[in-house]
Amino acid sequence: MKSLSESDEFTHRVYDIYKSKASKQTIWMGIHRSDYLVHFDKQPMIKQVELNTIASSFSSLSSKTDLLHRYLANRTDFFNEFAPEHLDIKTSAFPKNESGTAVASGLAKAHSLYGVPGAKVLMVVQPNENNIFDQRWIEQELFTTHGVKVIRRSLYEISQLATLEGPENRLHIGADEIAVTYFRAGYGPGDYPTDFEWEARATIEESFSIKCPNAAYHLVGSKKMQQVLAMPNMLEKFLNKEHSELLRSSFTGLYPLDSSPEGIQAYENALKDPLKYVLKPQREGGGNNYYGQDIVVQLNKMTAKERSGFILMDLIKPPPLRNSLVRRGQLSDAEVISELGIYGIWIGDRDVCLLNTSGGHLLRTKSSNSNEGGVAAGFAVLDSPFLI
Repeated sequence: MKSLSESDEFTHRVYDIYKSKASKQTIWMGIHRSDYLVHFDKQPMIKQVELNTIASSFSSLSSKTDLLHRYLANRTDFFNEFAPEHLDIKTSAFPKNESGTAVASGLAKAHSLYGVPGAKVLMVVQPNENNIFDQRWIEQELFTTHGVKVIRRSLYEISQLATLEGPENRLHIGADEIAVTYFRAGYGPGDYPTDFEWEARATIEESFSIKCPNAAYHLVGSKKMQQVLAMPNMLEKFLNKEHSELLRSSFTGLYPLDSSPEGIQAYENALKDPLKYVLKPQREGGGNNYYGQDIVVQLNKMTAKERSGFILMDLIKPPPLRNSLVRRGQLSDAEVISELGIYGIWIGDRDVCLLNTSGGHLLRTKSSNSNEGGVAAGFAVLDSPFLI
């Protein structure tokens, strides 16, 4: 992270908060989404695209999409009408999706561990949030099922309203004590247009609220960390041999672009054959990666120091299918590929695991000629996996 922060200003600011703003709160929380594509090379294999550790979205709307497709299958018999004769499509082929309740359950567990029944969950959101409905379902589920109230504030609003009280730096927004701070914003440079937003992030970090995530956990989700974890013998520091091999089988090739011999070799390989790779910066939210000849253009613009803020990844090549997409109210038939996201919720106190559970799934489908995959960014649509 130190090396990366020297070439990436956004990572530098988050890393600086991690180093300088200690909290007495020892409980950490993560809501992850691990994203996968099917890679086809002689036979299909599942390969990890990335692991999201901050603002993992669409858990609510994914569960609603699942209900929509189950309803349409039962109500219209549409799928069987167009299915091959040997295939009898039933709603039992839709895998159960608990993403609509799992995130709220995890936040409720963290709230209970904080130990102040009247405290609230602070959801950090973007101004004029356009993904509000995915977030509102979590807010509703937290209150109706768990009796926990949510308040929504932008980073700028937090900078104006937040106070730290008592020897433990308990976070208050106005009169409300905050048990859990749940970030649905703050994952990219655009969320910090002024120093006020960075001040808010620092205040949250040193507070006693349980952060989802804190700065360290945010940094763990960086592309650089994904590349480092894929290095030989790295997983074995955390897992036994069997589990390490199983996890590593989902990794594609990941390479540094720093001044190391491996980084220089990756740089030369990318210039020589860019169609084999994806160039990734340390960014979340979709629309940030480079493909094909754009890789050559970008690398030729960069200094060696700037390159070290990126990683290179083998291009995953999923087999395309035909399907119908509805985007912005328009129906289109297209050759598509789908990306599967698996949610996970984790809470720990130092070296004690308090919660470690899967949290349902998300399927995003997009045109096969689109390189990016974000729904909120406008590249993909929500979909449902169908098991045969």
